[in-house]
Amino acid sequence: MTAALMTDAVYYRPIPQVDAARPTGAYRQAGGWCWFTHVECLCRHASPEIIPAQKVPEQVLQRLTAPRAALAGLDLQRPNLMGILNVTPDSFSDGGKFARPEAALEQVRHMLAHGVDIIDIGGESTRPGAHYVPVSDEIARTAPVIRSIRAESAVPISIDTRKAPVAEAALEAGASLVNDVYAFTHDPDLAQVVVTQGAPVCLMHAQGDPEVMQENPQYDNVLLDVFDFLAERVAAAESAGIPRGHILVDPGIGFGKTQVHNLALLNRLSLFHSLGCAVLLGASRKGFIGRIGKAAEAQARAPGSIAVTLAGVAQGVQIHRVHDVAETRQALALWQAVTGGNNDT
Repeated sequence: MTAALMTDAVYYRPIPQVDAARPTGAYRQAGGWCWFTHVECLCRHASPEIIPAQKVPEQVLQRLTAPRAALAGLDLQRPNLMGILNVTPDSFSDGGKFARPEAALEQVRHMLAHGVDIIDIGGESTRPGAHYVPVSDEIARTAPVIRSIRAESAVPISIDTRKAPVAEAALEAGASLVNDVYAFTHDPDLAQVVVTQGAPVCLMHAQGDPEVMQENPQYDNVLLDVFDFLAERVAAAESAGIPRGHILVDPGIGFGKTQVHNLALLNRLSLFHSLGCAVLLGASRKGFIGRIGKAAEAQARAPGSIAVTLAGVAQGVQIHRVHDVAETRQALALWQAVTGGNNDT
């Protein structure tokens, strides 16, 4: 490694592969379907450098290779689909469509029939420009739906909220996971709710509140800045009493990021495995997909969303938050069949 590289903090990104011709001595990434023999070394003040995986520091290599334990009922040795259920009037893609409990439950049944692994329920839109929802309203939107789902299915349920009282009500109603898009920075009390309930949590990166997050977001180095933020939030969660094995990380595609930022994160997404946590990717139907794929309407972005999902699967991402469960499940099944991208390779 060059002297210049040694003068700065080094970040280690596995270069993942799923080819059937796997060399002797290749490392399995996070115990999953990808393997790697080389790692890209990244730092802020030198060009990237590729080194053999054997030269990676032992602690980093351990985090890159350690199998991720099951979490919220999910087998993290394979890709999982998290079906989106927005019980809001103003979400960017399906606002108002599932606001009634009966409509929400019917959508859950549809997703279950097509192989969803976990349902993510949100009662407050976090689209760009969205307004704050009072706690009482958010609870009224989400808790009854969770109870209705739980009455007829054991499917894992995630509560998408940044507020402690909403998460507490959801967990008591039968939710399995807390998905906090502000990683305990909006409501520090949320960490204690997670600890008390013994629930796992997803910590996501976001820059700015929804009202302003897309107003000229800037970073020194978006990939490394987001990584550092998540590393700090994982450490804070551990200090609060949440085991690392109960933590997911999400780079927050579209949350205070331009198209260039989103693509930089997606291009080197496997870096986040070096945090030693399972990774969640939520890119479904987002604006950059519409711009690149020339699909103005969010509902027309399924093909582009699936392409991004499969790119994430190819980098070993364990959980994919999607609107189009049936279409994504079919695409994933074919991807696994033609690449051998499963644990039997």
